[in-house]
Amino acid sequence: MGSIQKPKEIDVLIIGGGFGGLAQWKKIKDLNLGLAVKIYEKAPESGGIWYWNCYPGARVDSDFPTYQLFDKELWSTFTFSERFPSGPELRKYFKHVEKTWNITPDMEYNKGVTGATWDSTGHLWKVLCEDGSVTYCRWLLSCLGAGNRINIPSFPGVENFKGEVYHTARWPQGGVDTKGKRVAVVGTGASGVQVIQEIGDEVEHLTIYQRTPNLCMPMSQRKLNAQEEEDKKKTGKYEQSFDLCRVTGTGGEEVPRLRSAMDYTPEQRKEHLDRLWAYGGFGFWIGSFYDLLGNPETNNEMYKYWRSRVLERIKDPKKQELLAPEEAPHPWGTKRPSLEQRYFEVVDQDHIDIINTNVSPIISFGERGLITKEEGEVPVDIIVLATGFDNMLSISTLNLVGLNGETIQDYWCNGVRSSMGIAVPGFPNLLYLYGTQAPSAFANGPTLNQLQAEWVAETIQACEKEGVTSFEAKKEMENQWVELLHSEWNKSLFPKAKSWYNGGNIPGKKVEGMFWIGGVHKYMEWLKRSCENDHQGWIKQKPVRKM
Repeated sequence: MGSIQKPKEIDVLIIGGGFGGLAQWKKIKDLNLGLAVKIYEKAPESGGIWYWNCYPGARVDSDFPTYQLFDKELWSTFTFSERFPSGPELRKYFKHVEKTWNITPDMEYNKGVTGATWDSTGHLWKVLCEDGSVTYCRWLLSCLGAGNRINIPSFPGVENFKGEVYHTARWPQGGVDTKGKRVAVVGTGASGVQVIQEIGDEVEHLTIYQRTPNLCMPMSQRKLNAQEEEDKKKTGKYEQSFDLCRVTGTGGEEVPRLRSAMDYTPEQRKEHLDRLWAYGGFGFWIGSFYDLLGNPETNNEMYKYWRSRVLERIKDPKKQELLAPEEAPHPWGTKRPSLEQRYFEVVDQDHIDIINTNVSPIISFGERGLITKEEGEVPVDIIVLATGFDNMLSISTLNLVGLNGETIQDYWCNGVRSSMGIAVPGFPNLLYLYGTQAPSAFANGPTLNQLQAEWVAETIQACEKEGVTSFEAKKEMENQWVELLHSEWNKSLFPKAKSWYNGGNIPGKKVEGMFWIGGVHKYMEWLKRSCENDHQGWIKQKPVRKM
C-alpha cells in the first residue's frame, strides 16, 4: 500500500508561478511577517502563461522595458535583447527571477490544485491537489491570470482526423515540424497571427479559418543595444519608466492624447497617426485620441486610416476584402488588436488561403481535414487550434467551495460578479490577481499584478496586526463595483463587438462587460478606498473565544 501524505499547514498558499505568483510571494516576504508562504505551480517550471506559450512565434506585445518586474535587484542584472521579448527569452527571465530571489525553496512544481473548501470554524482553506495531497492555509491567493481555461471548439469528429491536432495554449514543449507540411490554422487572434506569420513561409500550403479579421497593428520589432540599455539603467531611465507605469491608465508608458480626432484637420490627423504607426506597438491604439472607444466618428476615422495602411501591403483583391473589408467588422479597437510582423505580406502569398467561417462555417473534422459548408474537406497534415481561452474565469477552474457550500460556479451562474475584481463575497480569505472585473485586459500584466500584490500583502499585514482571521468582501461593495463597471462599459463602443472582452467568443456564454475600462490608476484608488474607515468594504472576523 502507498503511504498516506500528511496534510500540510501553511499561512499563505499562492496558486500559480507566473508574474502574479512570483510578485505576490516577494511582496509578502518583504514585509517580514514571519508567515509560511508556498507557491503551487502546475507546470514543471515557473513562468505561468510563458511556460505554456511555446508555439511558433510566441512573444509578448507589451513594450519594453515595462514587461518585467520592477525590482532593481532583477532588472539591474538582466537585460532583454528585443523590444518585444520572445517566449524563450521570457522563460530565461523567469529562471533569473527564481535564482535572484531564491524562490525555489517555497515553490512546488507539478502541483495542480483541484479544489478548495472554506472551513468557517477554523477560518482555513482546505486545498486538494492532483497528487492527492491536502494543504490547509489561512490565505488562498489565486494568481492564475487570464489564460488558464482553454477554449477548444466543439467541432464533432476530431477522432476521425488522421493527422495531428494542436492547441496553441498546449503546444508540445519539443515543438512541431511544419516545414513542407499542409497546415490549417483555426482562429486569427494573437496566437493565430503569430503562428501564421512564423510558419507561413515554410509550409507547403496554409489554410486559415477566419471568423473575424484581426485589425492588427505593426509591432516595429527591433533588437536592443545592450550598452544603451545599461546606460539607461545607470541614468535612472528604467526607474522613470516603472514610476510612470504606476500612475497611467494602462499600467504602461502609453498615455492617451487628450484630443479628439475631430479636433484635427485631416492633414494633422494623418500626420499624428503616421507617427504612431511608424513607431509601432500599442501607441497607435492607446495614444491616438481620447475618445477613440466612445465616439463613433473618431473610431471611423481610425478604421479608415488603418485600412488604407493595410491595403498598401496586400495585392490580392479577395484577400484585401477578407483582411481589411470596406465596412469595419466592429468598432476599431473594441476587439483586442494584435501586433504583427509581416502578417499581411505572409498571408498574401499564393500558397495561403483564407476561408471566411461566417460565410462557410466549419461543420466537423474529417479524416483528411476540416469540413466547411462551401469548400468541403480541405486536406491537411496538421490542424492548429488558435482559439484562445475562456478568459478571466480562471478561479472557476479551482472548484472553490465557500460559505454555505456555495461554489464559484454557482455564484457566477447568472453572470460574473466580484468586489473590485479581486474578491468574491462568500469566499473569505480568497483573493485573486489579474482576473475578471479588474482592468486586466487593458493593463500591462506585470504592472497590474505588482500593484494588486502590494495591496494584498498590505491587507494581510493589517489583518495580522489586528488578529483578524476572516476577511471577506461586503456584498454592498460588490454591488457598487459591478454597477459602476457595467455603467462605464455600456457608455463605450465595446458592447458593439463580440470578443473575449465580453465573453462573446464562447458559444452560450453570457455576453457582458468582463473588465474595468476606467484605468489602472482609478482601479487602485477603489481598492485603497475600500480599506479606509477600518476596511469599510470588508467583513472582518476574529477567532471566537471559547468560554
